[in-house]
Amino acid sequence: MNILAISGGPHKQGATGRMLEYGLKIAKEKGHQVQFVSLYEKNIGYCRGCEACKDAKRCVIQDDIQEITDQLKACDLVILAAPVYWANVPAAVKNMFDRLKGVAMEDTATFPKGRLSKNQTYILFTACNTPAPFSAVCGQSTGALRAMKEFFKTSGMTYGGKCVWTGSKKGDLPKKLEKKIEKLLG
Repeated sequence: MNILAISGGPHKQGATGRMLEYGLKIAKEKGHQVQFVSLYEKNIGYCRGCEACKDAKRCVIQDDIQEITDQLKACDLVILAAPVYWANVPAAVKNMFDRLKGVAMEDTATFPKGRLSKNQTYILFTACNTPAPFSAVCGQSTGALRAMKEFFKTSGMTYGGKCVWTGSKKGDLPKKLEKKIEKLLG
């Protein structure tokens, strides 16, 4: 399997970074091919709203989004790891979504049509300082997950699951979270 792992957090050893690192370790042990992208290490300008991507089926602004576009189109599985920022995703993740509009969807008279394949799967990792169950009840982790799911669902991809780490992030990944990651990448 060809896996595209996208880190949408600024800290390599932050909670989502550690979740992604563990997931990639499991994926590599299973013999999967892994490509890793850290959005905070890429040069990705802002969407200009030119809408040229609609016909081009990719963003016409030449920067690192072109590399991500090619990797996204070619992968079997995307793992997006992004922390919760104000009940949403960090700006780097939202910016990536904006820049991938022409790659991910086609406008129609009703609801956008996905341009990616239903044979492609996505898994989401997120982390929130708010402890459970308040992280979900108050909309913190659920807000970020909703934003991530919306992009991939609209693109036509298939949901493969999620892992949410809430509350304190001191120490190692909780064993329960490790088991869930292992199951998702099973």
